[in-house]
Amino acid sequence: RQMCIRDSVCIDDEPTVIDSLKIELRRAVGDDCIIETAEGGKDALELVEELLKDGLEVAVVLSDYIMPDIKGDEVLTRIHNMSPNTLTIMLTGQADIEAVGQAIQNARLYRYMAKPWQPEDLKLTIIEAVHSYLQDKKLTEQNLKLASLNAELERLINEQAEIIAERTAELEKVNASLM
Repeated sequence: RQMCIRDSVCIDDEPTVIDSLKIELRRAVGDDCIIETAEGGKDALELVEELLKDGLEVAVVLSDYIMPDIKGDEVLTRIHNMSPNTLTIMLTGQADIEAVGQAIQNARLYRYMAKPWQPEDLKLTIIEAVHSYLQDKKLTEQNLKLASLNAELERLINEQAEIIAERTAELEKVNASLM
């Protein structure tokens, strides 16, 4: 499949919630985005690892907080460690402010949303998260271009400085022989 910089991953242990999330994401980002799903933290970590290995970028991960295998804040932290640019959104019906704090601190948490979510709110959050991801990516690319241009400019300046130094030395020799 073609590289899609807007891969998204939905993680929840309830299949009906995953189906709902997929529908909401599809409404938000359209058909040009690949939406992957995982029914738990362990599956999600394997999935993200596989996507990254295949050279795909994961723009956004939505994760439930309460899951039977690994809690959402831990999953999002591990995903952040694998893919630091991925933005994360935590969904939960049971707010644990400490877990939200952990995710903000360790998982680049973009947003925390309570279940049940408002469809329009989720849609806008996803659109903004993908937009933010793409802006960050563009900024990084532009910074790399600038760094490359700066390196080239520095090389040219050094080259010109050498030529000037050589010519100055030649002129000093000629001046000395004229005296």
